[in-house]
Amino acid sequence: MTLTDTPPRRRRTVEPFAVASLVVVSGFALFCLLPIWMVIASSFTDESRLVQSGYSFFPTKFSLASYRSIFTESAIRDAYVSSLFITVVGTAVALTATTGMAWVISRRVPRISAFFGTLTYLPMLFVGGLVPFYILVTQYLHLENTYWAVILPMAVSPFLVFIEAAFFRQIPEEILESARMDGAGELRTFVRIVLPLSKPILAVVGLFYATAFWNEWFIPLLFITDEHKFPLQLLLQNLIGNVNAAQALQTGSAAAPVYQLRMALTVVTVGPILLAYPFAQRYFVRGLTLGATKG
Repeated sequence: MTLTDTPPRRRRTVEPFAVASLVVVSGFALFCLLPIWMVIASSFTDESRLVQSGYSFFPTKFSLASYRSIFTESAIRDAYVSSLFITVVGTAVALTATTGMAWVISRRVPRISAFFGTLTYLPMLFVGGLVPFYILVTQYLHLENTYWAVILPMAVSPFLVFIEAAFFRQIPEEILESARMDGAGELRTFVRIVLPLSKPILAVVGLFYATAFWNEWFIPLLFITDEHKFPLQLLLQNLIGNVNAAQALQTGSAAAPVYQLRMALTVVTVGPILLAYPFAQRYFVRGLTLGATKG
């Protein structure tokens, strides 16, 4: 064997556990995708065929009537605008409040960090209840029929605060000391040094908040009575629970397709939040394996 000869490549063996894991995960993924595909196929199926044959995996009679209703009906457009406003503004407010509290808790400032830590931890143990919550929002804060009635109660998640605080504690203290020696104050150090290093956890926490705001329908049900401010989820809930509400949507002179409209509105409601996952996917491993390694 000469120096120019390359050694034979060792054949990589496939472990049975890896094969079994791949089969199980693939089967579970298929099990999760089938209902989604049925909803999409039903949204393109004509209303008369849905009434006669029910839902199926393939649209036997293709129809776009439900999507024409969605994109032409003003109530659905208003609901889409409401959901976008609640999600975008709510995520920004929640991420700002959560990150600020997590940074204060992680710094272990005497008295202040312990106070905010206790203030964040207590809501994880005790809940005031629905009636005091309703009285607070309506009688004292007077937020009924406003988007802030949905945004402010969900602005801080104690669990996510402690997740971010644990991440901030892993930032090397030498980096922070170097910034202070260069004359940076606490706020400038946080904005210019800490936040750029915290992109993984900020992306994960922001996606969790965005999903929660986008999917929320119970709080709007409590505090929003103006139909022009209904978010998509509340409108979808009304359509699913009340056939008369679905039949009230008109497309020209004909009534909107009730069952097909439910499926199409479900697709339109779920679509945006599903499209947001790929943008934050690369941060998931670093954000969710927080604290798994040292150094």
